[in-house]
Amino acid sequence: MKKIAVLTSGGDAPGMNAAIRAVVRKSIYHGLEIYGVRRGFAGLINREAIPMQLGSVADIVHRGGTILHTARSPEFLTSEGQEKAVRFLKDEKIEGLVIIGGDGSFKGAKVLGDAGFLAVGVPATIDNDIPCTDFCIGFDTAVNTVTDAINKVRDTATSHERTYVIEVMGRNTGYIALAAGLAGGAESIIIPEVPFDMAEVCRRLMRGVQRGKLHSIILVAEGAASAMHVADEIKRLTQQEVRVAILGHLQRGGTPTAFDRILASRMGAKAVDLLLEGKGNYFVGYFKGEIKAIPFNEMFASSKEFSWSDYQLAGILAI
Repeated sequence: MKKIAVLTSGGDAPGMNAAIRAVVRKSIYHGLEIYGVRRGFAGLINREAIPMQLGSVADIVHRGGTILHTARSPEFLTSEGQEKAVRFLKDEKIEGLVIIGGDGSFKGAKVLGDAGFLAVGVPATIDNDIPCTDFCIGFDTAVNTVTDAINKVRDTATSHERTYVIEVMGRNTGYIALAAGLAGGAESIIIPEVPFDMAEVCRRLMRGVQRGKLHSIILVAEGAASAMHVADEIKRLTQQEVRVAILGHLQRGGTPTAFDRILASRMGAKAVDLLLEGKGNYFVGYFKGEIKAIPFNEMFASSKEFSWSDYQLAGILAI
């Protein structure tokens, strides 16, 4: 193998740049030519590849986002778009591809793998919803961002003796809400995995009020409910004063934590090793402290295990 490429796809996540850096420098260390593809799969179709040098990834390990940029590509979902992407890779004599992204990105990687091209995935999504890996790049940073927001909101909530409903990302999963809610001491955590009872949320809230509690924090994953609706229902059922904070894309940005930088560095380097070994249709996972190679077929046949113990513990500690 002489030439490989790296791209980032889907939603950005803190630590993507650290992964790009690891891929580029590990490739150069092994004497490979390394190219960066701009704007994800759209960049493959539009032939947007640039040669990467050691200096191309200087001073990016601490930066959020992705220097290669990212974009959705409806065209890549078509057979014509996929043929264009494969043709570009063959024309440029690129023999392997590292794809940094989430579930949708991995589906694209598998398409290339099924077409006989060596593609390896690196999981980077703040939702942490990729099966067969304990952590995805960006999750730890996002949880720290939300926890910091809870700390700040709690100050003003206490000052004004109010309840705050904080909405966080999590369209299909509540991993961010659960982790940040446990770390931040939220009174209730509303997530897609668990049906919620608004009457019970209000009972917990009023139990705190009756024992002299000055404030309450309700954490809501966007896929479970609207924070505005939850706030309106709390007002109606308890007559308490409620405010709403929607964190939105704030959670995707910012300097990656040390954990995310180390995870991204280890995963990016492992992805290059897999290509050098001639292995495609794999992604790099983190399982019980070790970096492992996991077949895409195994990942797509699995589902992410939800931590009921953490959810129950959060409820116990919020009494």
